[in-house]
Amino acid sequence: MVQDESRGEVVANDAPREKKPNFFQRIAIFIRQVFAELRKVVTPTRQELLKFTGVVLGFVVVMMAIVYGLDWVFTWLAQIVFGVPL
Repeated sequence: MVQDESRGEVVANDAPREKKPNFFQRIAIFIRQVFAELRKVVTPTRQELLKFTGVVLGFVVVMMAIVYGLDWVFTWLAQIVFGVPL
């Protein structure tokens, strides 16, 4: 069923369906599409690579500090609540 653009009515599509490619044709199409996508990949320059590495390392350091801080707070709370020195 296809919606008629002029009046918004739903009409039956009498066009013949395309034949589905066989298994090996689908694999070949997939591989061609993979290579087409790989051609679009751009290798970063040395400056971009250093900048991206710095951003990732900075993010990791910040997350480590947050986790360390939360660990310290929860340990302190557990010592207060349970009264057991660790």
